[in-house]
Amino acid sequence: MMLPAPVSYHTKRGSISRSQRPLREVLLTRARITNLGLCLLAGVAAVSLLLNLGHYFSRPPAFVVSSALLPAPHLSTVGYDSQLQALDHLVMVPGHAIWKGTAPGRILDEQNWLLEPYQATRGRIEAFYNHVARGVEIALGDEHALLVFSGGQTKKASTTTEAESYLRLAHAARLLPDAHFARATTEDAALDSYQNLLFALARFREYTGRWPARVTVVGYEFKRRRYTELHRAALRWPEARFTYVGVDPEGEDMTAARNGERENGFLPYAQDVYGCHDFLLAKRRSRNVAKRFHSYFSSAPELAGLLNWCPGPHDGGQTALYPGPLPWDHLH
Repeated sequence: MMLPAPVSYHTKRGSISRSQRPLREVLLTRARITNLGLCLLAGVAAVSLLLNLGHYFSRPPAFVVSSALLPAPHLSTVGYDSQLQALDHLVMVPGHAIWKGTAPGRILDEQNWLLEPYQATRGRIEAFYNHVARGVEIALGDEHALLVFSGGQTKKASTTTEAESYLRLAHAARLLPDAHFARATTEDAALDSYQNLLFALARFREYTGRWPARVTVVGYEFKRRRYTELHRAALRWPEARFTYVGVDPEGEDMTAARNGERENGFLPYAQDVYGCHDFLLAKRRSRNVAKRFHSYFSSAPELAGLLNWCPGPHDGGQTALYPGPLPWDHLH
């Protein structure tokens, strides 16, 4: 019996049916539908890339915080005693300059201060001292108060911060009871008045393990509206639990100061509530001479969303308030 002649695979591709072709050749053959699918996928990927790039560059940059990187609320190296856990009143004094001295008799000496040109008057230096003294007085009058001096390393000529220099001044002037007074501390990262308030709240959480129920700010009287109408509202802090104590320089014509506050402080913040665009952002950058970052994403993780918040066109404009939950939402 004769067997069928073997099929030759050297014949033209078209002369052999699919069922007669080797399985390997069939599997490796590119189909028209595969080419079409690749083209469609490539097109979708390109459009998606363009949309994402457009969205990225249309918004201010933001830090991305992974919840996996956040430590437990009570870090192993930090201990909170019963006194600290009983505190519920934040008394914040924002820094405006850096005191270089150590001797109490030379606190008002201009040579012992790093000042801006417009601050080089005796009245301004006395106002700085009065801010410190008034903050101490309020904190000592309330056993549930924590005094926080707030202000970063804003001068190239100094390795210290505004806050540290204010606390050092308070000790040098013997305003505080002793060198180990636990209800006074520093917040060393703030670069402007909005950050003074926000970061002081975060520092309170970092230092005590809890959030305050009341806030008192001691600063210039001519900055009252900036704090009470703009910064407080931006943080959605209850008005009934917020107190502002204004202390202006004595014997100084405040007309120029009030005009400067309106043009360079109140109005810019009224248009850029969180201070994270253009003019106000440039001021922060110019003051961050040591290229420092704050620690509050870790020590106050409940504020991560607010710390990242920088509203733009997609959020309703630069005055759009942060819409997420805040630790003090329950306060009235």
